[in-house]
Amino acid sequence: MTTADIQPILDGDIRTAARLMRDLDDRRPDAIAKLKALFPHTGKAYLVGITGNPGAGKSTVVDALIAHYRAAGERVGVVCVDPTSPFSGGAILGDRIRMQRHALDPGVFIRSLATRGHLGGLSRSTFDVAHVLDAMGYERVLIETVGVGQDEIDVMKAAHTTVVVTVPGLGDDIQAIKSGLLEVADVLVVNKADREGADRTERDLMHMLDLRATGERKEVEIVRTIATRGTAEGSGIGELGAAVERHRGRAWSGETAAGRANARATAHLGELVRALLADRASKAMAARGGLTEIAQEVVEHRTDPWTVAEQLVSSL
Repeated sequence: MTTADIQPILDGDIRTAARLMRDLDDRRPDAIAKLKALFPHTGKAYLVGITGNPGAGKSTVVDALIAHYRAAGERVGVVCVDPTSPFSGGAILGDRIRMQRHALDPGVFIRSLATRGHLGGLSRSTFDVAHVLDAMGYERVLIETVGVGQDEIDVMKAAHTTVVVTVPGLGDDIQAIKSGLLEVADVLVVNKADREGADRTERDLMHMLDLRATGERKEVEIVRTIATRGTAEGSGIGELGAAVERHRGRAWSGETAAGRANARATAHLGELVRALLADRASKAMAARGGLTEIAQEVVEHRTDPWTVAEQLVSSL
């Protein structure tokens, strides 16, 4: 793979990049070769993960953050991980619809990915697409997860800063003390803060932080937003952007920066290994007639599932 093969992407060509992202999602070998060639040109973008419960307003927060960063002159790449369509297998483009006011902005690139059965709120291609956006020169990459609930923690591994969005009225006192989703937050957002119960939600979150051990995890800021107001006065989006920048000072160049970079690389390598093993397992099952055929052997008790699993793994 030569520099000429990737130069259009380095120059920011949208069509070439979009084609590469599609091919990466389809796991085409030539696309992986281009990604390898692009890797030396990455490492400049700052990744902000946006996660939270369904209905918390993540897409609206992302839409407002895009406007905030564009007003500051930054180019913004957005990776929206949507549920998989049961019919086409592709992403249900709900986020793309909400962010359509940015569709004609040349400084914004929005890519939707389908989860395709991947747990943890991300698609298996999320890391790859973020690297492409990085190589294209986008200073800020926003990663919005699918919104699956309390165990949606994979975004923490991919992002420099993880923003967890919650809202009043979701069983606040119980939600706030649960481990998992809220535990990964670098910045906590109480969105729809004009609703009744916002004070209680913030108080519950503060109580959760007080229960944490000492150290960086206690330095989580809580920001109130009304994201439907965009970047207007009183929306809280400016305050959210400032909170992300304060965390960036620690995550990007602070004492913990090296450890965080190693953790992200470790997570990426682990994901790549799991994906490659899953692909090989699929091929091994296809060689035996497919998973349905193998399952029928188990149903008829001609074999047991543990032996089948061991045989498949040993053949990889």
